Amino acid sequence: MPLDLKELRELLVALSQTDISELTLKSSDFELTVRRGDSSDGIGTERPSQETALSPSAGSHPTAIAAALPPLDAPRSQEPSPSAPPPHDRRLLEITSPMVGTFYRSPAPNDPPFVDVGDRIRTGQTVCIVEAMKLMNELESEVSGEVVEILLQNGDPVEFGQPLMRVNPG
Repeated sequence: MPLDLKELRELLVALSQTDISELTLKSSDFELTVRRGDSSDGIGTERPSQETALSPSAGSHPTAIAAALPPLDAPRSQEPSPSAPPPHDRRLLEITSPMVGTFYRSPAPNDPPFVDVGDRIRTGQTVCIVEAMKLMNELESEVSGEVVEILLQNGDPVEFGQPLMRVNPG
């Protein structure tokens, strides 16, 4: 049962949302063990069927491991990562993704977006959806202010901690 990066990423995100402390997947040519807790050997692999190396230094938390994996659509060249935020005004606050998934601005394809640039938002207001493992997770703003920048388009993949929007708290 070979896992591709997308399936592995989804598995790790799902594990991070449970109280499972250890999971082992085995097949004739692949074995993967993921452990959560204080142990320093958070990941063990034996006889991998693909050239995917996971570093224990990424931490033993599955979300940290998922964040350490290369983006699914990462270019193979040495170009700078598109998820690296450009320099911005330090007064602006960022709304970041709490999980790996897919970004959506509206609840359905033909519905208007939750927010647009220039809209005033309040704490607790739904600003977007991040889909993870076929679950639509509505993200609520933790800040109030004016949306000055939306950094992603509908359907863009997002990483844990990746900035989604910038808000002027004034």
